[in-house]
Amino acid sequence: MEYRRLGRLEHLSSVVMFGGAKLGKVSQEEATESIDFAIQHGVNHFDTAASYGDSEIRLGAEMAKIRDQIFLASKTEQRTKEKAKEQIYRSLERLQVDYLDLIQLHAVTNLEELDKCTGKGGSLEAALEAKEEGIVKAIGITGHGHKAPATHLEALKRYPFATVLTPLNYYLYSMDDYREDFLALAEEAKRQDAALRVIKAIAKGPWEIEQKRTYATWYEPFDEQKIIDACVSFVLSIDGVAGFASAGDIHLFPKVVDAALRHCEMSREEIDEILGKLPTYRSPFGAPTSIA
Repeated sequence: MEYRRLGRLEHLSSVVMFGGAKLGKVSQEEATESIDFAIQHGVNHFDTAASYGDSEIRLGAEMAKIRDQIFLASKTEQRTKEKAKEQIYRSLERLQVDYLDLIQLHAVTNLEELDKCTGKGGSLEAALEAKEEGIVKAIGITGHGHKAPATHLEALKRYPFATVLTPLNYYLYSMDDYREDFLALAEEAKRQDAALRVIKAIAKGPWEIEQKRTYATWYEPFDEQKIIDACVSFVLSIDGVAGFASAGDIHLFPKVVDAALRHCEMSREEIDEILGKLPTYRSPFGAPTSIA
């Protein structure tokens, strides 16, 4: 497993993060098996959220065994200081820990959401207070959608978040406006020494309305190993990317880890050959809209 520096936090994190959404609706036995697999394969960065069903509970049951081996991050989607602080304490209880290595303001997808978080009485104040109390070590921000990179760039101008978690995959990068926004975000993250991590690496596109959903992910993922290899190799080849979150289904996780272990073996020409000709490859967020 490759490890990359998590910006100014200095932690050397595995390039693939254990995406905690995959534990939201599984049994404890299934969760334990997936967590054990992660640890055995060198995954040392676990990323969950208060809104991921039973994910924090499933992780918490294993925490005594793994806490000293991992970087632990969770998220709050609450927008007020009071509600966010309550949720942070609830996450500590569910995860059975005294502190989080990282708390992230979650699902900040546009400027309106960012205003709520960073305004007076917003969730950023709760995160700052939690940091002062020592129950969180660092503060980050996450978000989905085509507006996310531009929104997160503005977020870094308002507060020096230690980490950013924003969408990126081969298709999104092929969109001129999205690529421009992402590269601007990457440049600012580098300037501030903030860790830039990405999500949706293996997203194929939105589920069709009548399509049978064969995975727990809210978007349709790629599941062929060769294509996953190319998707993972692509995001890890982008300058400034510290790592990516695994997809939210335990059955995909071994394939994602396998791809991460071998990502250096694939050239950009091979990536283009595999991903550049897929007829059903789309943005997981549908048609793009403006940042306004």
